Amino acid sequence: MDHKNLISLYRERGEITLEDGNKRSITFLNPEKWSSEKGTQWIYLLFDLFQIRSVAPQFSEVSLDLIEYASKPTIYHTEPNFQTKQGPLLNGHIRFSLIKEPTWHKLLFQMAHPVLIQMDTTAQLDASEQILFPLFSPNLKELYLGPEGDIKIIKN
Repeated sequence: MDHKNLISLYRERGEITLEDGNKRSITFLNPEKWSSEKGTQWIYLLFDLFQIRSVAPQFSEVSLDLIEYASKPTIYHTEPNFQTKQGPLLNGHIRFSLIKEPTWHKLLFQMAHPVLIQMDTTAQLDASEQILFPLFSPNLKELYLGPEGDIKIIKN
């Protein structure tokens, strides 16, 4: 995948759509470009643990360790912080994931900020990648993380 051209396109339009190795599409959207007309089925993608503070309230150390050391792809549901209250909320919560797979991590790093994604979109493709996108994994887990340290399994 030629990240340089994709990043230029992303910065220009604020949105790109990619196809992963399973031929499933993912739309990446700059959070500033999101509006309620775009729906609520969006997930914040992070490339670094410290980015959590830009989308969620402060977590306990246990919750941060859970995110950092998760061995399987996981989508976390939590309360929005003051910046994301105007973003895509699903049942009053935001969803986010920390991406560790090297190819996708590098793309997110080059985008330089948390990005919204929508999976299995029908938008026109901008590029393809042979690497599988981690959140399409059959081992995907979903957890609720509360700001007080409470943890609930949503999907095991």
